[in-house]
Amino acid sequence: MNKQSKGADIGVYGLGTMGSALALNLADSGFDVAVSNREANWIDDFIKEAGPLAKRLTGQADLADFVAAIARPRSILFMIPSGAPMDAMIEAIRPHLEEGDTIIDGGNANFNDTRRRSADLVGTGLHFVGMGVSGGEEGARHGPSMMVGGTDHSWTSLRPMAEAIAAKFKGEPCVAHLGPDGAGHFVKTVHNGIEYADMQMIAEIYGLLRDAGGQSAPQIGALFEGWTDGPLSSYLIEVSAAALLSIDSKTGQPMVDVIRDQAGQKGTGRWTLIEALKMGQSANTIEAAVGARGWSSEKDTRVMAEPLLAAGTLAADMPSDADLEQAMLAGRILAHAQGFRILWAASDEFDWSLDMARISEIWRAGCIIRSALLDEFADAFRGDLPAEHLILAPAMRARLEVSVQALRRVLSAAIAQGVAMPALSASLAWYDTMRRGRGTANLIQAQRDFFGAHGFDRTDEDGKFHGDWNAL
Repeated sequence: MNKQSKGADIGVYGLGTMGSALALNLADSGFDVAVSNREANWIDDFIKEAGPLAKRLTGQADLADFVAAIARPRSILFMIPSGAPMDAMIEAIRPHLEEGDTIIDGGNANFNDTRRRSADLVGTGLHFVGMGVSGGEEGARHGPSMMVGGTDHSWTSLRPMAEAIAAKFKGEPCVAHLGPDGAGHFVKTVHNGIEYADMQMIAEIYGLLRDAGGQSAPQIGALFEGWTDGPLSSYLIEVSAAALLSIDSKTGQPMVDVIRDQAGQKGTGRWTLIEALKMGQSANTIEAAVGARGWSSEKDTRVMAEPLLAAGTLAADMPSDADLEQAMLAGRILAHAQGFRILWAASDEFDWSLDMARISEIWRAGCIIRSALLDEFADAFRGDLPAEHLILAPAMRARLEVSVQALRRVLSAAIAQGVAMPALSASLAWYDTMRRGRGTANLIQAQRDFFGAHGFDRTDEDGKFHGDWNAL
């Protein structure tokens, strides 16, 4: 879109870790950037530290001056905390904007807020974009994966800049306009849910090798490092291997061994579960990962309970390295399949027309869950895919035919030896549920009719019926 006035190509408000990295990325990519920040004293320091890129940066502490420094129609990227701060900023900046201007929320926002904000601006001449950004500080500075939701007008203006700063996979930018209003932020939310599951499953393999196998962190790290060249090749495997091989300078011990076993969370994993449940979808692998973080917070209770609760363990051989690799592969496929099923349900629910193949492609570089499997997922979505389920694609069925057997062996050994693997166990439970044409919900329906007269469907005729139940 042609700019109608002189000024910066884009504005970036919020010079924290992510905002400053994105502003430098934009400047490094040849764009002029106006920057501002609530703490005005950050602005001059940021520009001074930008070095040669400073010539492309314009700092303005006053909000009106900041807006005036951007060429119309304006694209203004906000990298500030989600929720109330974003609502307050929209109200503050609206009087300074003009028809055709676009507000971009690049934070980890709840997609329901994004939909509400988009609806509030309908008819005002202003536009709202919810843009999920993945890749952390390094990605933001040198190439993130970005998931954009908003109007076509906004995307036309934003696209040249977004594609220039995005991570590239074989030359293709890892950014796409996925749909209107909250589509981009919803996809980022599910991305984070899958991230939770992947991280938890890797941690579970580590736990089995440590607690049942007696292996040290460097030994496990070396195994993971070997997986970076195979089907499990991914950023999270690389990170896990590097972390396990790192040494604490204070003690000389493996770094992970001096870290307290409590993991925090910022809420996006829970959002994935909440929205999945609202749409009647299963995300039990992601739920197990979120739950495991919650259990980790009860550190004192676990320490107290360890000598009190009987293990009841059984003798079992440790699974082979090959089985561990294949079990992780199965878990990763199944966790992604659940995530994509949620995306499909949301696409129908909100009329977004999400392109699952394209989503797979923009996750191939720059983002936290980038992996070699995403190419296979993209191909699967463009091929024969019955019932909108990734696990039913021919290539995925072939992968699972081998890897699920390994997953069973790994879980059998873990259960026998008392090592919890909640996410990997959940993934197998979902797989085994989906592969059975006849489940057990008939008994649940019988129970509901017995005690509550809720009625049930019969297999031999249409309609709603009540049973002839024996009296208690």
